[in-house]
Amino acid sequence: MTRRSKQPISEKAYNAPLEKAFDQIATPFEEFIHNQASSGLVLIFCAITAMVIANSPLVNFYEHLQHVPLGLQIGSWELKKSLHHWINDGLMAIFFFVVGLEIKREILVGELADFRKAALPVAAAIGGMVVPALVYTSFNIGGDMQGWGIPMATDIAFAVGLMVLLGGSVPRSLITFLVALAIVDDLGAVTVIALFYTENINLPALAAAAGTVVILVGFNLAGIRHPIPYFLVAVLLWLAMIYSGVHATLAGVIGAFTVPARPKYHPQFFSDHVRDLMDNFDKSHKPEESIFTNEQQRALLQTLENATVKAESPLQRLEHQFHLPVAFLIIPIFALMNAGNPIQLEGLGETLTHPVTLGIIAGLVLGKLIGIAGFSWLVIKLGIARLPDSASMSQIVGVAMFGGIGFTMSIFIADLAFVGSPELLVGAKSGILLASLIAGLSGFFWLRWVARPPQS
Repeated sequence: MTRRSKQPISEKAYNAPLEKAFDQIATPFEEFIHNQASSGLVLIFCAITAMVIANSPLVNFYEHLQHVPLGLQIGSWELKKSLHHWINDGLMAIFFFVVGLEIKREILVGELADFRKAALPVAAAIGGMVVPALVYTSFNIGGDMQGWGIPMATDIAFAVGLMVLLGGSVPRSLITFLVALAIVDDLGAVTVIALFYTENINLPALAAAAGTVVILVGFNLAGIRHPIPYFLVAVLLWLAMIYSGVHATLAGVIGAFTVPARPKYHPQFFSDHVRDLMDNFDKSHKPEESIFTNEQQRALLQTLENATVKAESPLQRLEHQFHLPVAFLIIPIFALMNAGNPIQLEGLGETLTHPVTLGIIAGLVLGKLIGIAGFSWLVIKLGIARLPDSASMSQIVGVAMFGGIGFTMSIFIADLAFVGSPELLVGAKSGILLASLIAGLSGFFWLRWVARPPQS
């Protein structure tokens, strides 16, 4: 009989929540999927709220709030930006930091670590970026070409959220494929922002940014595992990027790539250490005392907590710590501040038929479908890759439809592409929202009622 079964009934009831917590074991990927699915629902609510506000009597307050000036000043140095800029350049740097952590994890230990596994999502992501850009370009030859990067992006939170709602209708491997595809897509979007959506380059500031990266890499090579030094230097990197002309949010991705992926403790050392600690914990147990009053047990628990932190890699720990605030605070705030799109009924037809709007809609809805499904089919037929386990080509088509949900990253790129052109920005956001709605609904219905798991 176990020690737990000998406990008095009252103590069993007291420890029931703790026992339940220990029973709820989830892998990092399962936790990631859960957070993304829940975040998708929050994003939908925030996007709808922003649209309602932008088309209500509160619109003047909404626009005024976006332009409220906020600044930092140290001596003669001052950095002043609007609230909208602080969100898009500051808070979103944290979002890009998490994106960078996800990309690095996938490359090291995820679906992108093995060539055979990575071939399909990488090819699908490339097709899902190239074809939409070409579709947009075909609508805007000789016109507003700078928006070509907008339909390249896929919103992982919305897409994964809808996939999870399908439940058992889709195999787990299909969700894994979508996540890997979206992460490669994010890497492509980050590269496009860095290379094509930058202001005039300030070489001294760029050199300063490079210097901070050297320091961060030095921290990694020196075996520093505490996040504080990385955070302090990453802030300097972000400031240097602001003045360099390259978009400041890229500091988040660059900083994430320097975060150590190896833990300080070897698993066997950690296991032996924990067993010794738990033996001492058991020996120090006194029936008449709780952990709160037992000083030795409290000390052992603190030591156990410190050891647990060192047994987990900084990359995994930071990804876990930042997922919730990014998913449920930063991205919703971004949506509230950026998804508000005034709809003028008298000019709605003109907006929806503008080449920019049409290019974005066609790029996200048709370009993503053709690019993701077409490139996937090609690499499978060539024998370079194979279908995910228990998945069919018709289900890959459904994932390709979900790829047309652009939202977060697409709106972000639209703000960069059409800065100073409010009318084009309205058209771009209208196209993104409408295309994301079409892509989400079509993908959901396709996977729910059309695509069927292959017969075994």
